[in-house]
Amino acid sequence: MDELLEVIAWAQLGIHTKPVGLLNVEGYYDFLLAFIDKAVDDGFIRPAHRHIFVSAPDARDLVRKLEEYVAVEEDDPAAPKLRWEIEQVGYKATLHAGIAR
Repeated sequence: MDELLEVIAWAQLGIHTKPVGLLNVEGYYDFLLAFIDKAVDDGFIRPAHRHIFVSAPDARDLVRKLEEYVAVEEDDPAAPKLRWEIEQVGYKATLHAGIAR
């Protein structure tokens, strides 16, 4: 569960734009998906982020959905986005400057 939510957080931060697939065999993830839907309804998760979760009851449908996935743009254009490459370059430069001192 930790890794699943970590990859979701990376998508929310703009580190990647890929979906996260849940193979929902016999409804195993129904309660998790209902919780996520409730969090969206209550305003804790942005609707655009709900679409990161892609689920299907069998592998063939899940793969099809993952192939057809298109990232949903943020509702709020002012929402902060992490520019991972820039952050990494800046972070590394700071590290190297600190080591050189």
